[in-house]
Amino acid sequence: MNRTRFSLFYVAGYLTFAGIFMLVDPRTATQLLLSNTDYGDIMPRLAGGLLVGLAMIVVQIIRFRAESLYTTTIAVRIVFCLIFIWLYAIGHDPMFLILLAVVGLGVIMSAMSYFLDKR
Repeated sequence: MNRTRFSLFYVAGYLTFAGIFMLVDPRTATQLLLSNTDYGDIMPRLAGGLLVGLAMIVVQIIRFRAESLYTTTIAVRIVFCLIFIWLYAIGHDPMFLILLAVVGLGVIMSAMSYFLDKR
């Protein structure tokens, strides 16, 4: 399961970077994500804190080689992708397409790695 574990480094990286960025400078972070909506400072900071928390969990999954959770990380990110599609459909904010691309790439990498590792 080394490929799958390695793919989670991408996840831990974007969660950590994005989470800290959202906590420190939420307006710039949402602008860089091409958002066309002003979310203020509070909700993006809350999202940033949640991202840092998720990053900590993913780092522990990597650290402890918790292979039984690899499929869960893929499933959760698929749910997130579906939510991003839904949020884009109702709000037309391009930020959700950027998030879909970033998270979707990780899902593809992890899913491919998982199936290659299982062979």
